[in-house]
Parts: sequence; C-alpha cells; structure tokens
Amino acid sequence: MCGGFTCSKNALIALNILYVMVGFLLIGVGVYARAASIVTNLPIVGGILACGIILILISILGLAGAVKHHQVMLFFYMIILFLLFLIQFSIASSCLAVNSEQQQEFAEEGWNRVPASMHKQVQDTFLCCGFNSTNTTADESCELVNKQCCLGNSYDTNCQCPPCLPKLEDKINYAFKLCGGLGIFFSFTEVLAVFLARRYRNQNDPDYLPARAVFPHNYIY
Repeated sequence: MCGGFTCSKNALIALNILYVMVGFLLIGVGVYARAASIVTNLPIVGGILACGIILILISILGLAGAVKHHQVMLFFYMIILFLLFLIQFSIASSCLAVNSEQQQEFAEEGWNRVPASMHKQVQDTFLCCGFNSTNTTADESCELVNKQCCLGNSYDTNCQCPPCLPKLEDKINYAFKLCGGLGIFFSFTEVLAVFLARRYRNQNDPDYLPARAVFPHNYIY
C-alpha cells in the first residue's frame, strides 16, 4: 500500500538515486568544461564540481539510511538536506530577483576578476572588445579581433569592435533565470526528500520482530 513502509523506502531510494545521477551530471559538466577549455579559468567550474561531489555524498548517506532503516543516518540526512534546501532556495530566489542592472554589475565584477586570457577568449568568440563603453581594454588583446571587425573599413583609423556587454547581456540573463529555475525546482525535491525521510524514519519495519522475554511455563516465583 502506498504510504506504507515499503512505499516510503522505495520512494526515498529512488529519489536519492536521482540525486546521485544529477551529481554525476554536474561533475561531467565541470570536467567537460575543463577539457574543452571553454571556461577553464572561471571559479564556477570548481563550484560545479564541488556541488556534484557534495550531492553524491549526501545521496549515499540517504541511500544507506534508507536501505538499513538506520535512525541516526536518516536523522543527519534530514538535517543536512534541510540546510541545503535553505541555502539553495535563498540563492535561487536571489537569481530570479536580480534585475538587469544588478546582472551587469555582477558580470562586470566577474570580468574584472578573470585573467586577460579569459578576456581574449570571450572577445575572439563574440568579436567584441572590452566589457562596456566605460570599461574597455584597449590593449594587445583587442588588436587581432579589431582587425576582424574592421575588415573593409581600413580607411577608418578609429574602427574597433563593439563592447562585449550587449552581446553577452541576453546570455547572462538566461543564465541567471536558468540557475534560479533549476535551483527552485531541486530545492522543492529536497523538501520532499526530507518529508519522506521523516515519515520513513518513524515507521516500523514489518519484518522486524521486537525482542521479547520468554519465560518457561513452570517458572516458580
């Protein structure tokens, strides 16, 4: 019967298996990003790998507690998962609440922190120079990309590529909304996992026979 001991156990195991798959997916994305040299120098790659590893460890704790019906494991699993829900829900809500001006400020701060090699990768990919009109990089990293932008306009000595912000603005907004939406979705699945773990922890195993003292019938007081 759904809602009973077996149903709660199977649902909790299935949910943690899903978390393990998501954790390996996050690790795969981080490893691919490093191997493809797309965002090798960005701290976000390390963050993706760390999230995947932490999620796998929590899922393993939940799987072990669900299989063994271990009270202590399930208790710590509930506590850690609820704290993770609070953090993830707060971050996801912040991502969805960020407006375009704040997105540009965060993006500019990130642009200033990454090394010049990352600037060159972005500029070569999107054919742009500098971040915005007030924060441009008129150094050697723009020379080659300016030649590509100014093909056919050799007569214009002041020709240069446009800033990168207008070309990155839509992608930055999409990244914030995607991260916020996925974070909200997975945070509510964590609430479901906490509810299942609490319900399963308080249920009695029908296959477990409690110990009973057996006294012989001819026992004399």
